Amino acid sequence: MILGIDASNIRGGGGVTHLVELLKAAEPKQFQFQKVIVWGGRSTLDKIEERSWMEKVYEPLLNKSLFHRIYWGKFLLPKRISTGKVDLLFVPGANYSGNFKPYVSMSQNLLPFEWKEIKRYGFSKNFFRLILLFFSQTLSFKKADGIIFLTEFARKVVFDKINLLNKQTEVVFHGINQKFFQKPKSAKDISNYSIDKPFKILYVSFVGEYKHQWNVVYAVGKLMKNGYPITFDLVGGADEKKPVERLKLAINDVDPLNKYIHYHSSIQYSEIEIKYKEADLFVFASSCETFGQIVLEAMAAGLPIVCSELSAMKEILKDAGDYFNPLDIESIEESIKRVIDSKDKRNEYSNRAYVLAKEFSWKRTANQTFGFFHKIKGRFDKV
Repeated sequence: MILGIDASNIRGGGGVTHLVELLKAAEPKQFQFQKVIVWGGRSTLDKIEERSWMEKVYEPLLNKSLFHRIYWGKFLLPKRISTGKVDLLFVPGANYSGNFKPYVSMSQNLLPFEWKEIKRYGFSKNFFRLILLFFSQTLSFKKADGIIFLTEFARKVVFDKINLLNKQTEVVFHGINQKFFQKPKSAKDISNYSIDKPFKILYVSFVGEYKHQWNVVYAVGKLMKNGYPITFDLVGGADEKKPVERLKLAINDVDPLNKYIHYHSSIQYSEIEIKYKEADLFVFASSCETFGQIVLEAMAAGLPIVCSELSAMKEILKDAGDYFNPLDIESIEESIKRVIDSKDKRNEYSNRAYVLAKEFSWKRTANQTFGFFHKIKGRFDKV
């Protein structure tokens, strides 16, 4: 059998990481797929390692605008599928409006199905983009022969919005690269820290309306006023201008001289690894996550974690961290304070999270994914 992968909408972030790691760990022939064809833009294909069973096909139109990508999917993809003699199509970017069957779609972006989160954007470009994504992904999911979800939580949210009761679905967790793993440090009592040697808090994520970095800044500010010797680093780009402005305003309110709270909009990955190694506590305050890959990275890095109680994070972190309401500054403050005040909690959470992270592997992700492809193709042939 031949598997075709439409990577036209996989252009950056977690989508590219997933595709790269999936194909790196995959052994398609174990699931009767002799060949995998990947159609994509240059930057995406360059990140995918060569394999004897894989053909990477560069499509110049996929380096251009959304209009060009839509044109390619509508008029050129059917020709590619036919020429390649594809037996099953995989669309990890979710959006597919063609008529080829069987095809498997994938839900990697929960935001279009969370109305309360979409409203945070007001009448902005992102607001209308998310509405369009809701309709396009709904169409794709309804036509798909199979759908992969990253968490049970994500599947439930989508099922609550659209009728997919008769669809074949599978929950497949992402994996974690071994490079993220570092054994947990032995926690020290907060009395061992000082202004010169502060307790370091870290938050890694792009700045967006549903990430609530500003609430964490205000919570950290309250702890600083109460004498806690802490610093706070925030790392991540932005999805639009307004959230960054809100974050910078919060930082200036709490730490006008920028001595203790620092926002890094652009940072080399090697520096992020150093931040993980230097940190004493990791905070994650998102209210909408399909999976929570960054939380998994922090778990592998052996950090104690205080985390949003909303969305899919509890399915990943389980009982290996402390939880708060990301919309409530006082809740965030209390959660951070509980963990800072107890070195035993920090030791317990970091060790438990580190062990839990080892259960997530890209090999398992690849086997589950290709096993699902095989099952969908088999059921389709029997109909």
